Amino acid sequence: MTLRIVVADDHPMYRFGLTAVLSQAEGIEVVASVGDGAALIAAVAEHAPDLVLTDLAMPDLDGVAATRQLLEATPDLPIVALTMYEDDEHVFAALRAGARGYIVKGADGEEIVRAVHAVAAGGAVYGGSVARRIVAFYAGNSTTTATERAFPDLTPRERDVLELLALGCRNHEISRRLSMSEKTVRNHVSQVLTKLRVPDRTAAALKARESGIG
Repeated sequence: MTLRIVVADDHPMYRFGLTAVLSQAEGIEVVASVGDGAALIAAVAEHAPDLVLTDLAMPDLDGVAATRQLLEATPDLPIVALTMYEDDEHVFAALRAGARGYIVKGADGEEIVRAVHAVAAGGAVYGGSVARRIVAFYAGNSTTTATERAFPDLTPRERDVLELLALGCRNHEISRRLSMSEKTVRNHVSQVLTKLRVPDRTAAALKARESGIG
């Protein structure tokens, strides 16, 4: 049975090479190759693939957000992240979004093909360095902060804002403490509410406190 795959990466030459490697592998057909998250969403809707292999850093809609949207529509779709990043922030953002595999670019073609087949068969695959990070995280040896562990989707500045929200700070206080304009603070608060999927700052503060922050 042929495994039908959609590939997404915003670097044309890497995408071309990856598509060539996969297309030459036995039992794999690349049904679409796209360069951003919005195109990935459209390609999956059009082709209904068996698996998605996506970069994380892409324009318009990044791979984490695209993964989340795809799985909201098709919860059983296997998705593998293939990226140059192997820090905790990117790893856990992808895993929280629902990716079943996380492979760091630099992996050879055989490793990628094996990972694709394994995830398509129901497994979960992580590169060696990523697996070590996951083990360290759950063993309590990660260097990440409590806010990073609880909310890996947030940027460092958004985490700073959330920590102050959890302390009950208003926008003008956050502006003063973080040396940024109130407009910038409002933008960060809006992003925090969106990423935490809460309706207001009070709910965000409560969610942070429940995670031991603030």
